[in-house]
Amino acid sequence: MGFSALDHQHMARALQLAEQGLCTTTPNPRVGCVIAQGDTIVGEGWHRRAGEAHAEVHALRAAGAKAQGATAYVTLEPCAHHGRTPPCADALIAAKVARVVIAMGDPNPLVAGQGIARLEQAGIPTQVGLLGAEAVELNLGFVSRMTRSRPWVRLKAATSLDGKTALNNGVSQWITGSAARADGHRWRARACAILTGFGTVRADDPLLTVRDVPCSRQPLRVLVDARFEVSPTARLFNGDPVLVVTAVSNPEKATALAGRNVDTLQLPNAHDKVDLPALLSALAQRGVNELHVEAGFKLNGSLLRENCVDELLLYTAPMLVGDSAQGLFNLPELTSLEHARQLEWRDVRLIGKDVRLIGRFQPAD
Repeated sequence: MGFSALDHQHMARALQLAEQGLCTTTPNPRVGCVIAQGDTIVGEGWHRRAGEAHAEVHALRAAGAKAQGATAYVTLEPCAHHGRTPPCADALIAAKVARVVIAMGDPNPLVAGQGIARLEQAGIPTQVGLLGAEAVELNLGFVSRMTRSRPWVRLKAATSLDGKTALNNGVSQWITGSAARADGHRWRARACAILTGFGTVRADDPLLTVRDVPCSRQPLRVLVDARFEVSPTARLFNGDPVLVVTAVSNPEKATALAGRNVDTLQLPNAHDKVDLPALLSALAQRGVNELHVEAGFKLNGSLLRENCVDELLLYTAPMLVGDSAQGLFNLPELTSLEHARQLEWRDVRLIGKDVRLIGRFQPAD
């Protein structure tokens, strides 16, 4: 049995609802639900925050008795386990819906088909896969954390047309315009964590907070500082949570910073640098789905060399700043284009006077 035009319409609405939780649901996925009697929507909802009611519960509350005999459209397989909230599969069964249409199965091993099985055991037919690609896009980070035990890593950079991020003297404010900077803050807002390096903190002393767009939740700030050199007076330590990741032990400094909502993590690799793949695993264990990177060319290069980047978010300004200016990535020289990392362009558009490019890396051989 295929999907009707009406099915597509209702699932598209459920995806719109799910997107309203874009910046708030972490570490949970973004989920929307529509309850419909034919072409009439009798209830709808979306998951807002972890610990609060799931999308299905909001939609069923809105539908009330009209949920009986209706079709439920859910962007993610209803849960079948007790977490902070009861199983949504049970709620749909209790409401006596007649059919459930699901965009994508839940990659969480605690669910992974169990929600669908519970519905079908109760005699409620289910169909999976309607607008599934769109549902996956909305939850790239959650899927990554569940299937790869690491976040989806998006590296953001602003460059001149000749690929430079700052002048040779370090001046970089501002290469791109205000519209591009505000757009960058929108990407910060949806991330679970923002990562930078000690060099950026030393040069720019950034806050790394979401400021240019409305945001009810500040992402975790993560500082990669191999030698633990950061100054305790850095603006990064403004009271919101910060994780400092080092390769060395400095208990006195760690204790002093702990009183300012700063956690420290020691993850050295064989070269006395921070073990970046291990850091991604540690962030996944902390519930980080999407990691937004705003760092300098050295850390950017290290992340790329160690295959820690999934996506580039690149803002290119219509200016030329010269050969001696700082580049994007500290990468080794290639002698053959066959060894170049390949990307797939996912989106290209004008943001104010600048061009925004989104590219995804192809899997390394």
